[in-house]
This record gives sequence, structure tokens and C-alpha cells, in this order.
Amino acid sequence: MAKFALGHHSEATDAGCVRAVLAEAVLTFLFVFSGVGSAMAAGRLAGGADTIMGLTAVALAHAMVVAVMVSAGLHVSGGNINPAVTLSLTAGGHITLFRSALYVLAQLLGSSLACLLLAFLTGGAVTMPVHALAAGVGAPQGVLWEAVLTFSLLFTVYATVVDPRRSIGNLGPLLVGFVVGANVLAGGPFSGASMNPARSFGPALASANWASQWVYWVGPMIGGPLAGLVYEGLFMVRPGHQQLPSDGNDF
Repeated sequence: MAKFALGHHSEATDAGCVRAVLAEAVLTFLFVFSGVGSAMAAGRLAGGADTIMGLTAVALAHAMVVAVMVSAGLHVSGGNINPAVTLSLTAGGHITLFRSALYVLAQLLGSSLACLLLAFLTGGAVTMPVHALAAGVGAPQGVLWEAVLTFSLLFTVYATVVDPRRSIGNLGPLLVGFVVGANVLAGGPFSGASMNPARSFGPALASANWASQWVYWVGPMIGGPLAGLVYEGLFMVRPGHQQLPSDGNDF
């Protein structure tokens, strides 16, 4: 989630850009392979991903793999692994529009390849877990669920990774993983807690099941950029800005 220079017209041939795009494809592949694979395993070993044991296992797997993949890619591409993260950082001026488009394509490709490989490796013995709305949860509620959960995710990204004033050192990716796991526990039984259009796209493609797919694009693409705009507008301190004294004796 590093800041890239704006207006770089030679990005298409820039070696750093190529490496970053390839990294996004690989990182997203590994993230989705573990994330979707854990959901498939929970369906077989924990009595179903809809049980508390299965849901906890899936949440823990997502928390761990997100933390590791963001850490692994932070110095190469920023470790976005999520179109909602990429769009939010683009809206905040941290990534160029050209590079963000390449990132999203790479993320969708990585997710698709991961799910197609999982489908092949399981031989059809396990149903591909496609994000879907729970009974009684309509499309508007699903969009709102995904928007709020993604807002939570991106707010954490900005506070622990993007903001240069962060005071937690290199723990940002781990904390991002924690909030993903917590959100899976909170929203999984209702909307599936995708927070990531690429994470939803791969299973839909591999299973040819596109029901409610738009929910997992609209919700995150609203919540992610909104979180970025809120943090940038209210909490980000620009260089040269003098903060108010925090010692009560200074007032």
C-alpha cells in the first residue's frame, strides 16, 4: 500500500510496475487459494462452514493469510489483494489510475486461477463455496453489510498501514488480518463477509454461479473508498501541519 508517484506516463513499460502487477496476481492467488480452500475444508471436516466451528476456522484462515500476503507484498505492490483496497487508495491519490486498473485485472486473474485449481484438485467432491446472501437477507441489506464491513477493513488499512503517523511499527498487516477475521465472524452468517470483489469473483467463475454477484462488487466498492475519504479528510495529517498539543497543561 505504498504511495506511487502520480502522472508517471511510462508505467506501462516500467519494470517496477510490471513486478507490482505480477505480485498482485500471485498474492491474490495465494490468498484466495487458502481462503476458499479453508471454506471447502470446513465444509468437509467441521460439519459445514455454517457451523460455529466451521465459521471460526474460515475466519482464522482468512485472518492469517491476509496478514501474511499483505506483509509479503507490502514492499513490492503494496499488498492490495483486493479491488476495494485498490480503488480506495486510488481515490486517495496513493496509486495511479492506470496502475490500479492493472492491479484489479491481476487480482481477478489470480482469484480465478486459484478457484479453478481448487475445483480441479478436489475433483468436484466439494462444492465451490460461492458467496451468497443468507435467508431473510435481501440485496439492500447485503450491500449494506458488505459496505460496512469493507469500511471497517479500509479504515484499518489507512490507520495502521497508510498513515505515516502510525505508532504500531510493522504490525499493520497483522492488524488488517485481525479485522478481516473479526468481520468474517460478524458478517459471514449474513452476507458471507466478502469485503473483496476478487474473493467473490473467483468462486463464481469456477462454479458458473453468478447469483447476487453484484452485491459483492457494489458493497465493497462503496465502503472501501468511503473509508479512505473519511480517513483522509478527518484523520490524516498532511506534512507541515502542526498538531495541537496533547498535554493538558499546554491549553
